[in-house]
Amino acid sequence: MALVSRWATTVVAAFYALMALAVPANAQGQGEPVPWGLGLQEAASVIKTQMQDFHNMLLVIITAITLFVLALLIYVMVRFRASKNPTPSKTTHNTLIEIVWTVVPVLILVIIAVPSFKLLYAEDQIPDSEMTIKATGKQWFWTYEYEHPEEGLFQFDSFMLTDEEAAEEGLPRLLATDTAVVLPVDTNIRILVTAGDVLHSFAMPAFGIKTDAVPGRINETWVNIKEEGTYYGQCSEICGQGHAYMPIMIKAVSQEEYEDWLDQAAEEYAAAPGQNRPIQLADAARAE
Repeated sequence: MALVSRWATTVVAAFYALMALAVPANAQGQGEPVPWGLGLQEAASVIKTQMQDFHNMLLVIITAITLFVLALLIYVMVRFRASKNPTPSKTTHNTLIEIVWTVVPVLILVIIAVPSFKLLYAEDQIPDSEMTIKATGKQWFWTYEYEHPEEGLFQFDSFMLTDEEAAEEGLPRLLATDTAVVLPVDTNIRILVTAGDVLHSFAMPAFGIKTDAVPGRINETWVNIKEEGTYYGQCSEICGQGHAYMPIMIKAVSQEEYEDWLDQAAEEYAAAPGQNRPIQLADAARAE
């Protein structure tokens, strides 16, 4: 039974590895997760596209290594089983094999390291940005700050919609917010991230962004959105009892639409920054 169990486990693992290769990278859908989704969310930014390519390359390498090791194990089990080798070999060293199993893994790691370092560099180096916004994590909502060319700075708070509100508007539960962040496509956008109370984390899977929000410190990241649409993320730091109710909703629009929205938002929020909705805990009942 133990032998059958081991064989079954091996076959199932190989099956899922092959299935993972067959699933397209956008199986999770664009901008939000979908039921029974497998794989990464569809890339909507330059950095996420590089991440996706790197992920797919690693998946191929890992699957190939797994299948190769499986083939070796099967060969050894069949070729050197006790019934076929009543007198075991006394061989203890094979110089060629030892050189191969040292050099080949090193070469594989080098192959992985080159695109890995390129990706890390691209994420860390902020290119010349055309605009900057600031996201401040608070318990348990986000405050966003923009700058209008004429009106100056303005900010607004973004709270999660209740289940009833999200259902009425046809928006995803636990991800939609009352006020969305609006950003233009095809624009280098610098995002400053901080927190006003405890640790938070600004995460947007479709953009390949996950930046810690630390009180008293400003971290930065960047994004260049390639497609218009609505994208959803969440705080990815365990920040308290309302942690699960701190979503991020970003609408990517054309440059013309963004300029129109910026004028309207500056007029609406500049007079009373951060007061567009009373502070709530995504409904007291939900937080409890």
